[in-house]
Amino acid sequence: MAKKNPKNVERRAMVEQMRKEQARKERQRSLLILGVCVLLVLGLLLAALIPYLKDRHKNSELAGKAISKIGVSASAASCDDILTKPTDKNQNHVPEGQQLSYADAPPSFGPHRPAPTPFGRPFYTASDRPEVGVLVHNMEHGYTIAWYDETAAKDKSEMDDLEAIAKKFQDQHVAFIAAPWTSDDGKAFPDGKHIALTRWSADASNPSDESKQRGNWQYCGSTSGKVIADFVAKWPHNQSPEPNAGI
Repeated sequence: MAKKNPKNVERRAMVEQMRKEQARKERQRSLLILGVCVLLVLGLLLAALIPYLKDRHKNSELAGKAISKIGVSASAASCDDILTKPTDKNQNHVPEGQQLSYADAPPSFGPHRPAPTPFGRPFYTASDRPEVGVLVHNMEHGYTIAWYDETAAKDKSEMDDLEAIAKKFQDQHVAFIAAPWTSDDGKAFPDGKHIALTRWSADASNPSDESKQRGNWQYCGSTSGKVIADFVAKWPHNQSPEPNAGI
């Protein structure tokens, strides 16, 4: 039997050692890449999960609060006194396609589209809000509208509070909608005011008497559930031009 060449044996051993070392380095590199990928995935999940959990927590807190406790206090909301004035005695239905314009920003009475938006959707954004003339029809039926401007729309906490209030009113079967007022709709709210409450009221004993119908506004700097609840309560649903056509 031929003897093994010591040099060949040593060379094969070195090659095998180099192979093993290379394999070890490849395993380390693979584990490192895997670890980095896992950390990236976990980071992305946490980045998405933490805001979601915060929202869930805030929504849960809001769900457990009375309307009057949502948002800032009445004193901190920087609200003007309620403004009331006679309507223009115009309850005309204006067909789609014909222009509607309002002197007030936002309106609380006036000509409007033939159909209101149905009860059941209490909160709207700029991307899905009905036309202003549609919401004016809702006010004719006894709805209070809480309009928010483009500054308030950028404040998530403000929007969370308004949406929570709107949903609570819906649960109580109260005719209430929160909706945006944009620069395309008309002039801006008064300086420093970002929330506008509107209500078209009437004499409960004779709702169709236009001489007794009124437009009502209250402008606020921030959302206050207490202010909104008081504004809604000021005019019972039967004090509306068409209370029986509402909800």
